[in-house]
Amino acid sequence: MGKKVALHNLGCKVNAYEVEAMQQLLEEAGYEIVPFEPGADVYLINTCTVTNIADRKSRQMLHKAKKMNPDAIVIAAGCYVQTDEGKLDKDEAVDLILGNNQKGNIVQVLEEYEQQHTKQKHVLKINQTKEYEELAIDHTAEHVRAYIKVQDGCNQFCTYCIIPYARGRVRSRKIAHVMDEVHALAAKGYKEVVLTGIHLSSYGVDFPAEEKETLLSLIRAVHEVEGIERIRLGSLEPGIITEEFVQSIAALPKMCPHFHLSLQSGCDTTLERMNRRYRSAEYAEKCGLLRKYLGNPALTTDVIVGFPMETEEDFQDSYDFVESIHFYETHIFKYSRRHGTKAAAMSGQLTEAQKAVRSDKMLALNEQHAKEYEKSMLGGELKVLLEEEVEINGEQWYIGHSMEYIKTAVKKQDNYSVNDIITVKAEEFLEEHTLTGEVLGVGMNFGYVTENGVNSNVCEQ
Repeated sequence: MGKKVALHNLGCKVNAYEVEAMQQLLEEAGYEIVPFEPGADVYLINTCTVTNIADRKSRQMLHKAKKMNPDAIVIAAGCYVQTDEGKLDKDEAVDLILGNNQKGNIVQVLEEYEQQHTKQKHVLKINQTKEYEELAIDHTAEHVRAYIKVQDGCNQFCTYCIIPYARGRVRSRKIAHVMDEVHALAAKGYKEVVLTGIHLSSYGVDFPAEEKETLLSLIRAVHEVEGIERIRLGSLEPGIITEEFVQSIAALPKMCPHFHLSLQSGCDTTLERMNRRYRSAEYAEKCGLLRKYLGNPALTTDVIVGFPMETEEDFQDSYDFVESIHFYETHIFKYSRRHGTKAAAMSGQLTEAQKAVRSDKMLALNEQHAKEYEKSMLGGELKVLLEEEVEINGEQWYIGHSMEYIKTAVKKQDNYSVNDIITVKAEEFLEEHTLTGEVLGVGMNFGYVTENGVNSNVCEQ
């Protein structure tokens, strides 16, 4: 066939996974994958719709593709397509429209278009489907770490969020299919997997009683796969953090002590307007459980500033709460009005200037907390998965991340290489947010010891 296809992804890790899965389907069908530059025969843009800005970027990339080659087939896929309300039907830059739960058909619909050369649209009523779209990868651009999509859809309907309308209801992937993919990745040499989804904490809630599985049972199954040395989780909701859940994962040596626990606001009044299902005291309790059983885990979160009707007092409550938890990283987002959501119609919309002031204040707090957490690791041992070789100040270094996802660098040596897991005694900062130190050993038989003496994540092999 020999046609050249260029792919571009916008948005989240789930979107990125789906692009890699589509790329592998196209490769298997004989298409040549080329950079997103002029000269391709087909341009596929996997779009995002999480904000109005994401919508605009999606349209811009579609038009950019058509300008790069007016004769090329331009495919709009994904979330923006799903919520577009027919605008793409009239967009002359787009030849083929592919909604969510249709990406696995990419080769078939592209071949149909080639035969008919008329604009085509393949979009399901996503809120009415209960079927999980099976996609899979056996390699990834990251080389040492693989993201695995295990769940799609969301039932939460937070007032600021369009995603339930773009992704539909919760749909979970059967454990057998996840395990097939994990085994394939392990066979290719991948040592770390990241389980991800649109609403990962809901994994399994849609299964019938006789097939009942949970995120915990999925983690336990992946933990048994030989060759997989580390398991990391995507974003979690506070509700899944129970004593049983935390005790169980603390007993799994491959489980990374790194948890992204979605917050959005530390102010209870704002959480209620957001239609979030917890309050700040409950959230703090969940963080306490993670620290009780896992020593000094990396806790990260998301916070929205400038939500409609957020007063100065509300913002200060949120700021004070974030300060009290001492996250490793806080991802701060200025509230973005999203057409089609309840929050977009709320009164009390803040100005961009107000949101910017609050964002800057929260960003400064995040920087302070990140440095404090990294400093707490000095003198302790980190297990680091080496990811790439880089040059720093004229010397060759290997760069990787610890189980807590702290960036760590070690000088290049002959006795370890990319994709090795090494134990490093953290001694100093090589650069801002990058630790370095003495290499104590190679392999997984070296324990991780926290500053307070809790020995966790020790893998005896």
